[in-house]
Amino acid sequence: MARALHGRPSVLFADEPTGALDRNTGREVLWLLREGADDEGRTCVMVTHDPVAASFADRVVVLADGAVVDDLVRPSAALIAEKLGAPAC
Repeated sequence: MARALHGRPSVLFADEPTGALDRNTGREVLWLLREGADDEGRTCVMVTHDPVAASFADRVVVLADGAVVDDLVRPSAALIAEKLGAPAC
């Protein structure tokens, strides 16, 4: 994470950035990504199956079988979980 943020990229790609982390550390990572967007205007493109992680985003695009099935603006974790057919965390 530090290496990715050190160069202050304008766009950051994150593939399951909280996948191997405990809940608290995962939230810290998500807040770092959120702060980068809010404070530095950085764009973060994140791929995740975690509704809580996705809820940190301004926009959530839901894919199924390679097609866009929903496009949500500032959704809650519960709404994302519903769209994914998964329980909210």
